Amino acid sequence: MRTTRTRWRGLTPVAVVTVFLVTCAVILVSVLLGVVEDRTVDGDGAPGEVAGEPAGDTWPGPQLYRDMLAELPVRERAPLTGYAREAFGQRWSDDVEIGLGHNGCDTRNDILARDLIRVEFRPGTRDCVVESGLLNDYYTGTQIDFVRGAATSNAVQVDHIVALADAWMKGAQDLDPELRRAFANDPDNLLAVSGPINQEKGAADAATWLPPNPDFRCEYVKRQITVKHRYHLWVTPAEHDALAAQLSACH
Repeated sequence: MRTTRTRWRGLTPVAVVTVFLVTCAVILVSVLLGVVEDRTVDGDGAPGEVAGEPAGDTWPGPQLYRDMLAELPVRERAPLTGYAREAFGQRWSDDVEIGLGHNGCDTRNDILARDLIRVEFRPGTRDCVVESGLLNDYYTGTQIDFVRGAATSNAVQVDHIVALADAWMKGAQDLDPELRRAFANDPDNLLAVSGPINQEKGAADAATWLPPNPDFRCEYVKRQITVKHRYHLWVTPAEHDALAAQLSACH
């Protein structure tokens, strides 16, 4: 208390009140500026930054993924025998015990709503059906307009980062149906991307395909490793080496 009294000694009551009000004003302005700054981040990032997705430096360091990769079994792929899209359940099912499940919207629209900016929804669909938006495409680093329609929807497609057919040949055929359905609708394994590039990728693994945008390759292999680790899938020797090589270039 002695220090406090000494600090204000010699000041008139008017001066004390003035100092107090100025201090409060400075604090209030700082808080308001912080709120305004937060609200001005609207997702209109540069090409290659997908709104709603974690930025690269929010993922753990590459050592975690090296450790996860080391835990994945390494063996050759099994035959594609018995594979069918239906083995992973109804397409884009909302009936899954995983992120975005049971929210009343199908998974494809969930991912479009998450990854596009300037999204417009179809009226009367409870903000479920995405009619249009703009994609900052991770795979190409370009911007792509999405407009729903028979002739336009395929410009933007939702990619399974670990393709369903690839997963089938590397352990998914041994998963129970509920887990396969979760895999097919796991938001960590889904990304809205350029339709033509998605078709080019097909069911390729990291040994034969990486995104043409080099700035996203680290994130891509991290997600591949995360998903394969989560669902107890394996990798081929060539795939393991490709993932390890890419990780060695990540920071």
